[in-house]
Amino acid sequence: MSLARAASQAVKSPTCLVRQIQIAADLAKGAAARLAGVEVPKHDDTEKTFADLKARITNTVTFVQSIQPSDIDGSEGREITLTLGEHTLSFRGQPYLLHFVLPNFYFHCTTAYDILRHCGVELGKRDFIGAL
Repeated sequence: MSLARAASQAVKSPTCLVRQIQIAADLAKGAAARLAGVEVPKHDDTEKTFADLKARITNTVTFVQSIQPSDIDGSEGREITLTLGEHTLSFRGQPYLLHFVLPNFYFHCTTAYDILRHCGVELGKRDFIGAL
């Protein structure tokens, strides 16, 4: 199966690949913003194509890279409160990052990766981990 066809199939189900990428992007930008004490950028969940998803990732990376180390210095004790549906979660900065953001981020990235593999995209461990 071609990459284009597999990607097309994967993008068609909004609860699958698209949603996984949206959630991973939201986790990344949300963590950077909350730890820096700035407003979390809002991205509408309107992606429908592979190009849309790539743009979402690019916008997220650009935002995260705009946060300087000095912006988050001392944030390990910052009070972070999230509302997820009917639930409110409260964290301090470091546990928020280590025990909520990172596990969830990697879960959704891994799920997106697995969906692409399931759809026939030839991806391996090095594609996920990158160069060591």
